[in-house]
Amino acid sequence: MNLHTISALVLRYLFLYTRTPMRMVELVFWPVVDLVVWGNVTVFIQKNTNPEFGSYVLFFLGGMILWDIMFRAQQGVAISFLEDVWTRNLLNVFVAPVRTIEYVSATFIVGLLRIAVTAVVLSLISWFGYSFNVFQLSWWLIPFFLNLMLFGWSLGMISTALILRWGQAAESLAWAIPFFFQPVVAVFYNVDDMPAWSQPIAWCFPPTYIFEGMREVMKTGGMHWSYLWYSAALNMVFMVLAGWLFLWILNQTRKRGLLTKFATQ
Repeated sequence: MNLHTISALVLRYLFLYTRTPMRMVELVFWPVVDLVVWGNVTVFIQKNTNPEFGSYVLFFLGGMILWDIMFRAQQGVAISFLEDVWTRNLLNVFVAPVRTIEYVSATFIVGLLRIAVTAVVLSLISWFGYSFNVFQLSWWLIPFFLNLMLFGWSLGMISTALILRWGQAAESLAWAIPFFFQPVVAVFYNVDDMPAWSQPIAWCFPPTYIFEGMREVMKTGGMHWSYLWYSAALNMVFMVLAGWLFLWILNQTRKRGLLTKFATQ
């Protein structure tokens, strides 16, 4: 794996953002809209419920911010791939001496940078606008961040693989796939409050342990370590499966000569 190749790819994607301001608008606009909507909902519920329950409503803001970390990680991988499709640069990348692991690593780094920008903006707005300090999660925020980012990267590879398989007609999957998981990973509610049949499904996904852990930390200041271990172990499984799926579909696309057709559509 060549670090110079990875840094060159990362710079290429960063140049797209610096030369096309509208891409930066997309990076900030939607997270801010989500935060404002959920922030206003939180304030409304707090004002119309008893004080004891009102403190629990802050879980909405915590869940929304952590959810966006996972979503932006997924977007960093999937959208970076689509940037090459939209700019007719995909074929150039894959005929260049760029290994698949270098290409994927570059998209991971771009995803990390997207997360950093979004997290800073949301943290500031939630603090000044709604008096919600995401750093009340203390050092737990670090493993939460890492686990959600890993799962986002897995979803990004899955999204990219499906787009490779089905072509540009499947581009909407780059935005839709994370929301397939949102109802079952307990972003805004406890797993115990979900229908009984869906609870075993929820525990099959790494983010569930993180969102449950977030609520526990906000309530008690600590959480069960098992949540982090289960989340990390499941993330390793998802990363391996997602990586295998991406490589398999990419190789099949190359063997069938579909990459050229796909890149020139």
